[in-house]
Amino acid sequence: MKIDNLEQGYYGIGIMNGKTPENLGVLWRTAQNLGANFIFTIGKRYAKQACDTHNAVGAIPYFHYKTFQDFQTHLPKGAMLIGIELTDDAIALEEFKHPRNCVYLLGAEDHGLPNTALEKSQHIIKFNTPKSLNVAVAGSIIMYDRSVKGTSIYIDGKAI
Repeated sequence: MKIDNLEQGYYGIGIMNGKTPENLGVLWRTAQNLGANFIFTIGKRYAKQACDTHNAVGAIPYFHYKTFQDFQTHLPKGAMLIGIELTDDAIALEEFKHPRNCVYLLGAEDHGLPNTALEKSQHIIKFNTPKSLNVAVAGSIIMYDRSVKGTSIYIDGKAI
């Protein structure tokens, strides 16, 4: 995989109300390795994680937002919000075309994403699994899928 900051497109990934601190460190390590441009949390605050052995928060920007509303006001211009949640109307990851500019939002393992976040997401993607995945695993798979498939241009909410 080649990471080139001169190519068009960027993405960030984060967790809303993360349940366990270990998941943050694992997700941040993967984000650094797979070319995320920034990482974030909403709700519970990040603390240094022993499992973030690469010190990802020292290598890529980390943002913390107290509320979802605060997060929304700081979304990069032109970025699509992509929720990751196991819902009936979500798009299967195999069929999903990743936008060039987007922010992936994962929910807590025990409660998932709240309705406010789901309603504001331009797309919701899911895994074809009978049960939910660990949040760090789910985020890592999303980032790997993006790195393998590449990205698409979206016009009026549809990939072209």
